[in-house]
Amino acid sequence: MHVQRLTMGLAALAVSTALNSPSFAQPAPSEAPGIPVTVAKPQHQDVPVFLSGLGVVSATNTVVLHPRVDGTLDKVAFTEGDIVKAGDVIAQLDARPYQATLDQANAKKSADLVTLANAKRDLARYADLAKNHYAAQQQVDTQLSLVNQLDAAIKGDDATIAAAQLNLDFCRITAPFTGRVGLRLTDAGNFIRSADATNTGIVTLSQIQPISVTFSLPQDQLPAVIAAMAVAKPKVVAAKSDDTVKLDEGVVITVDNSIDASTGTIKVKATFPNQALTLWPGQFVNARLELDPKRNALTLPTSSIQRGPNGLFVYVVKPDNTVAVTAVKLSLDNGSVAVIESGITEADTVVMTGQSRLRPGARVAPSAAAAS
Repeated sequence: MHVQRLTMGLAALAVSTALNSPSFAQPAPSEAPGIPVTVAKPQHQDVPVFLSGLGVVSATNTVVLHPRVDGTLDKVAFTEGDIVKAGDVIAQLDARPYQATLDQANAKKSADLVTLANAKRDLARYADLAKNHYAAQQQVDTQLSLVNQLDAAIKGDDATIAAAQLNLDFCRITAPFTGRVGLRLTDAGNFIRSADATNTGIVTLSQIQPISVTFSLPQDQLPAVIAAMAVAKPKVVAAKSDDTVKLDEGVVITVDNSIDASTGTIKVKATFPNQALTLWPGQFVNARLELDPKRNALTLPTSSIQRGPNGLFVYVVKPDNTVAVTAVKLSLDNGSVAVIESGITEADTVVMTGQSRLRPGARVAPSAAAAS
């Protein structure tokens, strides 16, 4: 019994000695892993400069075609939605009354010409008789007055004929410019009057190739627009309201002659070729006016820029993989690229994503951003 206890004691002593030996020492606590982030270095590149505003599309020219004479609408010569060319016949009024008036004016002129010719022959006879004193000079003067009176009547006939011809031409209603006709406003067979206040017209014609977009910019951007227009016509891109689809590309043609005092904005008008008919009168679009780009600017992705109570800043990664907060000043941020005016250099490494868990001095596990 005594021997058994001695044996157990020696075993316990051996175990205790083994546990306290260096080979059984506890490992030191490991360093905490860094916060995973993606990083990027500032780069020099040309950055396009855009001024954006909400624009409204309008036709370059719009007209409601009305008759200029009274008459029955004999024929509608278009299909709703047609593209018509300048001079194409849009509608035809009953021309018979105006043709009759023209014929009557021509007949009267013919009669007056015969009368004038006879008066001129009588004047020649009286003049010959007066030379030999067989006719009084007063008779010659009277005949001369009649000839002059008939000459004036012929001129009046010409004016009457011109007016009758004009009214006859007005029976053919033509397109004043190339454009797209809308919905028909009057059907064939209706009697329409030129001076009727209730007359809605025959059809609306809109010129949509080219087409215009008017958009507003803050008044502070006006000097940049004027400077760009002094060099060339600045390019404008029209996009859908969600900015996902480019609709067309055009140029600025003018700016308004005054600033809207209620909003502090200036209206800018641009023209677009609209060959694919992607722009339509009354449509709202996002207009982006392109100015001269910033050349060889120091840039960072916009996602690198953070906003704090003291302004804009970035997280700069130090050589020991800890981060420090560095204030920056921007001269431009177009939503994807930020142009750095001061605060960092191209030698710095900046956190691009993963900033939500960072604090000054935090350790990071950086990885380079994928090439775009």
